[in-house]
Amino acid sequence: MPSLDGAVVLVTGANGGIGTHFVHDALARGAAKVYATARSPRAWDDERIVPLTLDVTDPASIDAAVAAATDVTVLINNAGAVPPSASLLDVTEADIRANMETNFFGPVFLARAFAPILAGKQGAVLVDVHSVASWYAFGGVYSASKAALWSATNALRIELAPMGIHVTGVHMGYVDTRMAAHADGPKMLPTQLVTAVYDAVEAGEYEVLADELTQGVKAALSGPVEALYPDLHSTNA
Repeated sequence: MPSLDGAVVLVTGANGGIGTHFVHDALARGAAKVYATARSPRAWDDERIVPLTLDVTDPASIDAAVAAATDVTVLINNAGAVPPSASLLDVTEADIRANMETNFFGPVFLARAFAPILAGKQGAVLVDVHSVASWYAFGGVYSASKAALWSATNALRIELAPMGIHVTGVHMGYVDTRMAAHADGPKMLPTQLVTAVYDAVEAGEYEVLADELTQGVKAALSGPVEALYPDLHSTNA
């Protein structure tokens, strides 16, 4: 089973609420070092944390991160972005492309770039943070980007397994962070999500369904589309 004990972890989007917990909780579980990456990395009061500049939408920035972090054993694709509108019809073409760059192309290209580094290392892990939006299309291009990443994670899981790299995909509803400040209803605490993710990684699990909402939505995928989207009934009346 993979273990965080002695691991060298790289976290994208480390400045955010979830990313910060990924950094601190990895160390609490025995990680030897954590690369805390962001477009504008902040200072950390721990010599085991290495701030690293990384723009996941910039190939040159990805190459520089790979060159600087050749000892990584655990890659956590946590960085993400929300478009200004949940409507695919109202959002601009530029916003659609930008959201796909951050939420889909960035994590995929990072996984490709770090695969040679992770390959063959004991306890090598790739974690991709998706969302319940991977399966429930309430977020326009955000949902589309997370669905695409979910599919890519499944493909990467198959390709990376022979290299000894374990891949865990993470699905959850709203988490109490700045990104979800606009949302009503129940929200997980970031520490709850990160605990669930690291527990799953150390148990060798392939997928995290972090809350009841996510579990229910995934179960509903086997049913008819109109059961998952009951508003369709009123539009066809």
